[in-house]
Amino acid sequence: MAETKPKDPMSAIEALQTRSSSPRLTEPGPSPESLTYICKSALRAADHGLIRPWRFLIIEADSRMKLGELFLKASLAKTPNLEPQQKEKIKTKALRAPTIIVAITSPQSHPKVPDIEQEYSTAAAVQNMSLAAYALGVGSVWRTGAFAYDEVVHQGLGLEKNEKIIGFLYIGTRSGPIKPLVELDPANYFKAW
Repeated sequence: MAETKPKDPMSAIEALQTRSSSPRLTEPGPSPESLTYICKSALRAADHGLIRPWRFLIIEADSRMKLGELFLKASLAKTPNLEPQQKEKIKTKALRAPTIIVAITSPQSHPKVPDIEQEYSTAAAVQNMSLAAYALGVGSVWRTGAFAYDEVVHQGLGLEKNEKIIGFLYIGTRSGPIKPLVELDPANYFKAW
């Protein structure tokens, strides 16, 4: 991955306070430079014990078609008699963005860090990537859904028995209008104790 700095990313505070998901994404995907920054941001997630309990798969180009076939295989294992249009719809789920990052918790045995904390760390890594993408002007949406928990998908992606998919981060160019942000008042959620 390249190391050149992207042009004029927004400030961290602005990204934190204005980030929104982009459910409709199209080509092009992130530049190699932007993808490097997005990936490096994942590695700065909160990580109790500094055990790096995550790994990531980047799915682009023709690999998206293979992922779509894997989604279909998982669906057919549960519902063998799908209609042709249902099959096609399932396969195209992997084509909703030019780049997909699969975030996987790969728990490490640790006396002070239970598996659940390691899953939280992986989730924090996904949030970091989402924020980095947004700061760079790249659209993203974090999806889970049934495929994140499906054994056929896990096997097809090469997960070990103890690993879990925390999410699929779809990344690309925003398509369509951006939903206006709903202003939230911190006083409604934060109270002195």
